[in-house]
Amino acid sequence: MVQLRIYHEEERQTLVARREGETRLGETIGLAAVAGNADEALAGSPARFVILGLPEDIGVRANGGIGGAHTAWPGFLKSFLHIQQTAAFRGEDFLLLGEYNFNDWLLNCSDAGIEQLRSYTAHIDAEVHPLIHKIVTAGKIPLVIGGGHNNAYPLLKGTALALGKSLNVINLDAHSDYRVMEGRHSGNGFRYAHQEHFLTRYAMLGLHEAYNSQPVAAELKANPDLLPLFWDDIFVRGKMRWKESLQQALDFVKGNAFGVELDVDCIQQALSSAATPVGMTTHHALQYLYHCGLAVNAVYLHLPEGVVERADGQQDVFTGKLLSYLVQAFVKGVLERNA
Repeated sequence: MVQLRIYHEEERQTLVARREGETRLGETIGLAAVAGNADEALAGSPARFVILGLPEDIGVRANGGIGGAHTAWPGFLKSFLHIQQTAAFRGEDFLLLGEYNFNDWLLNCSDAGIEQLRSYTAHIDAEVHPLIHKIVTAGKIPLVIGGGHNNAYPLLKGTALALGKSLNVINLDAHSDYRVMEGRHSGNGFRYAHQEHFLTRYAMLGLHEAYNSQPVAAELKANPDLLPLFWDDIFVRGKMRWKESLQQALDFVKGNAFGVELDVDCIQQALSSAATPVGMTTHHALQYLYHCGLAVNAVYLHLPEGVVERADGQQDVFTGKLLSYLVQAFVKGVLERNA
């Protein structure tokens, strides 16, 4: 059984440590439980942004990856709720909708084979996209944290159905996640969305030649709907500067409503299923998200694949704080373009 867990005032009291003379974001952030349920909360909240946690790693394991993506959400939430409230960054601009409780499915899939994992990933799609539809229909921007990159598909589907048209998407990622349609997993969400006409144009920024197969890379370069921009061309060969490549990717998608994706595995030294010592710096990631937020047609933010504790025992206590900074960068862009 999968349910959306919405937060109550009791959770706020547990999660937020107060300090005299300061106001933390978590003290003023909107809670869906105040309205009684998610539908009423979305209808009645003045917040521009809706925060949703997807603590699962089923889609990652269905792609042969190392589990642990379900651990990012709690770390993010604790860090984000403790940043300072300011005149320019207010808790009232956010509705903390809650998180999906995938515990039963995670337990059922603890020793599952690939086919069962892919079947459950499709079940996640079916659970998530209707809620995304409700958030976007309410005129709000979803900020979706945690889980695998498989969740790009229900995000694109739910948003496209709410807007009544296909979307574009920009993705800062070492991998295209455009693998074949062999059953749902974290590596093929964008292909499924494109084939099912929820996705039109797809810009991939920072792809690594070493981790994208030759057949997929050839297809990316041949399809006019797809724009692959390789990390190697930017930072090794020097064919283009970082800011030029970012602008090229934005220009490719910003003429239509577009989703903003950042896979944590693109950031060097950040813990994920496919962690890398070589990739984008945190400064690159923050600049990317800020400039995406400035673009008028950005309609959602998705930050998948981060890990606090991986299934092989590796840990990084800073993952939650990194995700908090990434969300702040995107939100600052959105707020400043509307100022």
